[in-house]
Amino acid sequence: MSVLFAVRARGSSQATGSYTSRVPRTPDFHLPLWAAVVVALGAGPILDAAFPDKGVWPLAFVGVALYLVAFAGRRIGGSFLVGLVGGLSFFLVHVQWTSLYLGALPWVALSTLEALFFAVGAVLITLAYRWVPRVWPSSVGRLVLLPVTVAGLWTAREYASGHWPYGGFSWGRVAESQSESPFASLVAWVGISGLSFLLVGVTALLVQLVVEKPILRRTRVLVAATTVVAILAIPAWPVQSAGTSTIAAVQGNGRAGYFDKRQYGDLTDAQVLATYDGLSTSKKVDMIVWPEGASDRDPTRDRYGTYVFDTISKAYGAPLVSGVITQRGKKIYNSSIVWSGGRVTAQYDKIHLVPFGEYVPDRSFWRPFAPSLVDLIARDYTIGSKPNVLDVGRIRAGISICFDIVDDALTTRMVRGGAQVILAQTNNADFGRTDENTQQLAIARLRAIESSRPLVNISTVGSSAVIAADGSTVDEIPAYAPGVLETTVTLGKGITPAIAIGGALEGLVSLFGLAVLAMAAILLRTGPSPDSGQTKSADISRRSRR
Repeated sequence: MSVLFAVRARGSSQATGSYTSRVPRTPDFHLPLWAAVVVALGAGPILDAAFPDKGVWPLAFVGVALYLVAFAGRRIGGSFLVGLVGGLSFFLVHVQWTSLYLGALPWVALSTLEALFFAVGAVLITLAYRWVPRVWPSSVGRLVLLPVTVAGLWTAREYASGHWPYGGFSWGRVAESQSESPFASLVAWVGISGLSFLLVGVTALLVQLVVEKPILRRTRVLVAATTVVAILAIPAWPVQSAGTSTIAAVQGNGRAGYFDKRQYGDLTDAQVLATYDGLSTSKKVDMIVWPEGASDRDPTRDRYGTYVFDTISKAYGAPLVSGVITQRGKKIYNSSIVWSGGRVTAQYDKIHLVPFGEYVPDRSFWRPFAPSLVDLIARDYTIGSKPNVLDVGRIRAGISICFDIVDDALTTRMVRGGAQVILAQTNNADFGRTDENTQQLAIARLRAIESSRPLVNISTVGSSAVIAADGSTVDEIPAYAPGVLETTVTLGKGITPAIAIGGALEGLVSLFGLAVLAMAAILLRTGPSPDSGQTKSADISRRSRR
């Protein structure tokens, strides 16, 4: 069919004994395959534009809606194709920064992997649109159960891609586009995955209201407006104060990129110079924070490094928290250390290492595919096992090193461990002035809201900012400029609902979506078949569904 939407009636009043008997006629809409591919191709860049750097957050609803319209009414093969195209159109744009120095191979490989997850998720959503209205054809089934199921399946797909393989890739979740939207405060209640579920659920409801012809136009507007207002009416989680702390975070703007030409000690020197230039020694601070990889001199193994760390700590009368590459035996760690009184008083070793960035999993297997790229990673860091909450003087600080920030479980762990402030140390030098920096800062902003803790996001080159527990920006440093963030923050305490439930809500809504889909499949298989009066229209509809 060459029409935009093909609509057929289900639920003839003559179909006694079937799931669709004696119910109002409901539309089964779908696009021709070629149109669905085009829509999915356009949905990716639109959804990406909702994220930083563009940051037009309402476009998240538009992008998700276009995906859902493209998925509905497809056959399994067609749905997989549409999902694959839609996934590629999003991720190839969203993570283009991976190609800046390493070329197209890692960019295309990562995008393709995530698109495959996206395609599987598309198939599940397609089956939900096909089965749920047939088994539960009432208004509640179509306008409540169906959107909730679709949102649960979307969340399940985000969960799967965020955990597998090798720890997954949680970048690009729908909620991460909302860090500066009116919906951002909801993450304190439901977490990042919970916010994705709500956003997709609302979008699925709006799509369903558009295609439900029996519903009056005024009723549609009322239902949509009531749903959105009800969600926005949820109050922000109240911030609980545990006192204040003055923190000085230093962006050294050194040559911190993997391919930057530098001599041993240059990174440390850049941090020292930026610290002294931007912060008077007469200033009273509780701690000085340097970013991930800020010092290429490990003070536990380098005498001059020991001297530098001692000098800085004594000059300001405060502990120095710095990213350092440490070694114990033959194992190498990406660490954050607290230096005070001439020694390391606390240390955290990065837990969520970046596969094919900080280590190569199954190196012997992957090396033949791209030996030159794999060999660039000459040493494999070891996954840390230490707590990610450190005592920095009188302050309990949660430590997040770069990619740690995407891991929901690590945020939950640090808050439950008593963190009063989050120090997000990162090195973004390998991504230049791309969207990666602002995308990561957006995730950090959501973490501040989710945990109800102030967050100091300090990078070697940017984006560096201090974010309050409500998500507002307290102070920031321009990218690629040395500077110091000297800020007095309100320390946080207490547990938000998002932290209290941890990943339970994500698991619940994901399992709910999968369970409803499985139940619908079982009931359709074991229940009575639709009457013969529907067979002809069903066959006609299937022919148009490529």
